Amino acid sequence: MSSTFESLKFHNYRIWFFAALVANIGTWMQRVAQDWLVLRILTDDSASATGVTTALQFLPAMLFSAHAGLVADRVDQRKFLIFTQTAMGVVSLILAADVLAGHVALWHVYLAAFGTGLASAYDSPARQIFVGRMVPAENLANAVGLNSASFNAARLIGPAVSGLVIAWIGPGWVFLVNALTFLFPALALASMRVSELYDVPRAKRAKGQLRAGLAYIRHRTDIIVIIAVITIVSMFTLNFQVTMAAMVRSAFDLESDAYGSVSSIFAIGSLAGALWAARRKSPRVRTLVVASFFLGVFTIAMALMPSYQLFALSSIPVGLCVLTVLTSANQTIQLNTEPAMRGRVMSIYMMFFLGTNPIGAPIVGWVSDQWGPRVAILAGGIAAVIVAVAAGIWARRHWHIDFAYSSTRPFLTTVGPRERAAGSAPGDGAAGAAEADTPGAPTASE
Repeated sequence: MSSTFESLKFHNYRIWFFAALVANIGTWMQRVAQDWLVLRILTDDSASATGVTTALQFLPAMLFSAHAGLVADRVDQRKFLIFTQTAMGVVSLILAADVLAGHVALWHVYLAAFGTGLASAYDSPARQIFVGRMVPAENLANAVGLNSASFNAARLIGPAVSGLVIAWIGPGWVFLVNALTFLFPALALASMRVSELYDVPRAKRAKGQLRAGLAYIRHRTDIIVIIAVITIVSMFTLNFQVTMAAMVRSAFDLESDAYGSVSSIFAIGSLAGALWAARRKSPRVRTLVVASFFLGVFTIAMALMPSYQLFALSSIPVGLCVLTVLTSANQTIQLNTEPAMRGRVMSIYMMFFLGTNPIGAPIVGWVSDQWGPRVAILAGGIAAVIVAVAAGIWARRHWHIDFAYSSTRPFLTTVGPRERAAGSAPGDGAAGAAEADTPGAPTASE
């Protein structure tokens, strides 16, 4: 089996992967339907209302992620995920009935978005930990990458199908389909071979466990850099759920099928980034910083595209950079965090990744309404460039990063503590890295 799909040889991960793929298709269908319901049916092209909907969906991550991580460290993640996946399906089912009955109001969508976000806030850290129970430790980076590949393969299919279904028969049926897709991961989890799951240390109940998680991060500068970059990028750059719908309507005067299509084209780059991530054995902070810089550059270019066709095509490299940023951050934290702390650390990371969205999405929506979606996208691109450059300068000063030149590819490499410890000389082409300057931090911290 190709190294890209190596984790699929494990039975439990294999059935989870394909069940999650079905559920992810439904999730992407619902995201498009929810945005379009708010933008075109319940409001008069209000990007601000779309931003509020997005904010409410991610607000629970800000409020409850720390507690969710502690819960994930304590519980049987398999049984807990059956509960959270079922809860998200029930919310979608209620919203579907509301829309199909013709009683839906904007506040109903707001409430459903918050309910979905609440279930997702508790689902996410448990799911992150459970990946480590389905595959051995040496396959964890590959499994994390394949999870992202599944999510973005679904993004190729879901938005395009959703756009067509909305145009033909309306968004209510999309919510119903999404509700049914949550049956697949719940059944996959229930039918797993429990004897083949790998043991992960579970935290025992004790006082001060949340403080212990924060203290652990405070002494890990590699994780702090990741969180700092992700916070700014998530808050201002990754609001494409708001800005793309606004661009389709305001800049190009097109309908739901065009929104679905551009979301699917965006996923071409995202899927490529996820598959690349599945091949990485040693993720690095450096990858995150460089990818964030190019995310900003390509986002700025996308904002300036004069036609729908060029806008859609320019979204491909943006999608590639988005997934490179997210998977490198996720993989680096998971692989370099003590297993007993992983749930708490991942939940704090998710709090900044998803929890900052309730702040950024309404701001981006307001900017889009005031000055147009191009300005909102442009501002997000500039923010990504600035935080990447700042992180790079900080790493070079505090982690003592040097540059090395070579006559062969790669022509420019970085030499950090790892290379110096290994005795590598500048110019030998070794892939360098930024490392934590904290005693006891793992050597794979970049």
